[in-house]
Amino acid sequence: MGSLSPTHWLIIALVILLLFGAKRLPDAARGLGRSLRIFKSEMSEMQSDGSASSGSSAASGTTQQSAPAAELPSAQPVKPAPQADKDRHTA
Repeated sequence: MGSLSPTHWLIIALVILLLFGAKRLPDAARGLGRSLRIFKSEMSEMQSDGSASSGSSAASGTTQQSAPAAELPSAQPVKPAPQADKDRHTA
């Protein structure tokens, strides 16, 4: 039970190529890269917000309540998909 050998990596690459196809792999990689960039920027913003708020509350000596999150718009009701009549089966 060690690391994967080059043969294993080749088999994994071939399976991924067969599953997604050569045309979709660049788009999938691009989407993954964008998602990782967004994740990193959000994490750095959270860390900078956390250090800024902890520094200000420690300096004042009082506990501050965090501001309420911005309200999201109410969800629109989703209409159920029309059900096919079970009696009307025409071939």
